[in-house]
Amino acid sequence: MMAEIAIGRAAKLNPVGAFRVVAGRSWMPVGLLGVITAFAILSFYSVVGGWTIAYLVKTFTGEISSGSAAILGGQFEALVGSVVEPLVYHGIFMVMTVVIVLLGVTSGIEKSVKALMPLLFILLIILVIRSVTLPGGMEGIIFFLKPDFSQISMDMIQAALGQAFFSLSLGMGAMITYGSYLSPETNIRSSSVWVVSLDFMVAFLAGLLVLPAVFAFGMDPGAGPGLTFITLPAIFGEMPFGLLFQAVFFAMLLIAALTSSISLLAIPVAYFSESFGMGRKAASTVVGLVIFAIGIPCSLSLGVWGDILFFGMPFFDFLSFLVDKFFLPIGGILTAICAGWFAYGKVSRELENQGELPFSYLQIWKWIVRIVAPIAIVWVMVIGFIG
Repeated sequence: MMAEIAIGRAAKLNPVGAFRVVAGRSWMPVGLLGVITAFAILSFYSVVGGWTIAYLVKTFTGEISSGSAAILGGQFEALVGSVVEPLVYHGIFMVMTVVIVLLGVTSGIEKSVKALMPLLFILLIILVIRSVTLPGGMEGIIFFLKPDFSQISMDMIQAALGQAFFSLSLGMGAMITYGSYLSPETNIRSSSVWVVSLDFMVAFLAGLLVLPAVFAFGMDPGAGPGLTFITLPAIFGEMPFGLLFQAVFFAMLLIAALTSSISLLAIPVAYFSESFGMGRKAASTVVGLVIFAIGIPCSLSLGVWGDILFFGMPFFDFLSFLVDKFFLPIGGILTAICAGWFAYGKVSRELENQGELPFSYLQIWKWIVRIVAPIAIVWVMVIGFIG
C-alpha cells in the first residue's frame, strides 16, 4: 500500500501515467493492467451491489420477511436467475457510483465517504450488539476467535491473500490513483496504517455480526455468499424487530459496496480523463456505461446464459477467477518490483518526505518490496495452483 500511494504521489497521475513517470514507458502495461482489473471487478461487483439494493427495497415492501431458509433460497435464486430485475438494480447501482465519481474527488468521493463511513460504523456496531446478545451467540464468538491451526493450508493462505488484495484495493491501481491527489504534507506511512487498521476493524466487526447470529439460530457458518442473502435474512425473520435490523443490515451493506465501487470507478475515469483529455463527466458516464454493459453477461450467466462456459465456468465466475488468481497478485508483484528496484529513488523520496519513514525503517521496507513480497506472492500463487 505504501508503494502504491508513493508511486501515485510522485507522479500525480493515473496508474498508467504514474508507472511511465516513475519507471519509464516499459512499465505502462502494469498501470494498464490495473485499469483493466478495475473494469473487470466492477463489472461483476456492481451486479452484487444491485442485489443489495434489491434486498433493501424488498425488505421495505415486505417481500423478504420469511424465517425459512428454503423460501429465502428460492427467492434469491429467482432474483439472480431473472433476466430483467437484476439488470435494473445493477443499473441503479452503477448510476449511484457514477454520480458520486463525476462530482470529483473533493465534492464527490471525499464528501460521500466522510458521510458514509461513520454511518457504516454506526450501523455495524448496532447490528453487532444485537448479534452478540442473542441466546447461543457465544458459541459463534468462540468459533470466530478460537484458532484452529489444523485448518491452515495453502488454499486458505491464497484465499486470505486474495481477500487482502481485494479488500485493500491493492494491485489494481486504486491506491496509486488516490495517492496522486495527496498533498506533500500527508504522511503516507500513517495513512497506510490507518487504512489497513480500519479495514481490519470492519472485517472483525462483520465477523462478530454474522457468526454469533448464525450459531444462535443453528445455521451453517460455511454457507458462503448464501450467508448474506439467505441465512441472515432467515435469522432476521426469527428476531424481534427483525425487519428493522434487516433493513439496517442491507443499508450498511449498500454503503460498504458504494465506498468500494467509487474507488474502482475512479481508476479508469482518471486514466481516460488524463490520457485522452476527456472531461470528468464524459469519462465517468462512458466508463460507467461500458462497465454496465460488461455486467450484463455477468448477471445473465447466473441464469439464462448459465450454459455458456469459459474454461468450464460461467462468465461471472470466470471474471472473478481471473481477478483473484491472476490480475490482483500479478499487479501486486510487479508494483512491488517496480517500487523496490526501478522507481526506488522517486518512491523513497516520497516516503522520506518530512521524516515520514526514518532511514533505518526505509531500508527494511526496501528489501521487503524488493525481495520478500514478490517471492511470497509468487510462492502462494504457484502452490495454490499446484494444490
